[in-house]
Amino acid sequence: MLRCGKLIRYRYAAGLLFAPLMLGAAAPPAPGLHTSVTFDRVTPLSSTAELLRRVYSPITAKQIATTGSTAGQPLDIVHETFAVYVPERKPPQGYALLVFVPPSSATNLPAGWAPVLDDEGVIFVGANNSGNDAKVQFRRIPLAVMAAEQLMRDYGVDPSRVFVGGFSGGARVALRIALAYPDVFRGALLNSGSDPIGTAAIPLPPADLLHRFQESSRVYFLTGDLDMGPRGEQAESKASLQKFCVFDVQTASFWRAGHATADRHAFSAALGALLDPAAAKRDGLSECRARNQSELASAVQHLDALIASGDKPAARQALTDLDTKFGNLAAPEIVALQQKLR
Repeated sequence: MLRCGKLIRYRYAAGLLFAPLMLGAAAPPAPGLHTSVTFDRVTPLSSTAELLRRVYSPITAKQIATTGSTAGQPLDIVHETFAVYVPERKPPQGYALLVFVPPSSATNLPAGWAPVLDDEGVIFVGANNSGNDAKVQFRRIPLAVMAAEQLMRDYGVDPSRVFVGGFSGGARVALRIALAYPDVFRGALLNSGSDPIGTAAIPLPPADLLHRFQESSRVYFLTGDLDMGPRGEQAESKASLQKFCVFDVQTASFWRAGHATADRHAFSAALGALLDPAAAKRDGLSECRARNQSELASAVQHLDALIASGDKPAARQALTDLDTKFGNLAAPEIVALQQKLR
């Protein structure tokens, strides 16, 4: 069930946004912008144990698990609030969903996005108190997953049309979410923020999830043409995605813009690309996976030789490097070699 605090309906004429009409408290989840919505459902996908499995590398997850309980949820959903925008009309094919991660404490619907959401039939949701100062793994990520699961059920959202996005620091988190939860999100809209994957900050998920991400997820980078820092980060992030066999990647710029949320036209193009059902070409996926597997096997063999030689300092460093680069893709090997090193 959704419980809504304040509902704002927007009216449009000639592409202009008129002043909002404020409705009463506890309004039902009708079309419009609800600024203080509470949810009452949780999902096993956002549990602490599942976050450890998907979001952390094997060594880090084990360290966290030894310092506290991994049972239950990392937060109490009934005390959280969300901003939700519901389009005026439900499209014949059903709603799509964009879960947005903001960089600030409040989720605000960016200017010009509401008409695009209406045109495409896309529900927009973002958690409040989920900005850059909030914990990523045990707050920003589970809030996004919980929001997706709630709205998919409540609005009958097509599971193949669920996406995660964000702006600036929120876009960095959106990439982490898309990589860890390809069974929930089918793509990511990264507006002026990104990081490389296969690092200590963004470890690879288990093999089944990584393969699903490679096969069915779409990543769309959208950055202002004057936003030079994120443009450089975007190139590094894209290169890392391709290294780990993620080929359905698109990039676009919006003109005369620095570090800003996309304008209406750029957002419309991005959303249209994410919603496009046409399958991307993934030529070379098998070969790419084989190269990564060969590199992983070589790293494991090198580490095994260091352990056998008795060079424990070098072996520990090699184990850390393996954990950082391959994450849960190498989980079985890391667990076995860690035990062997001890």
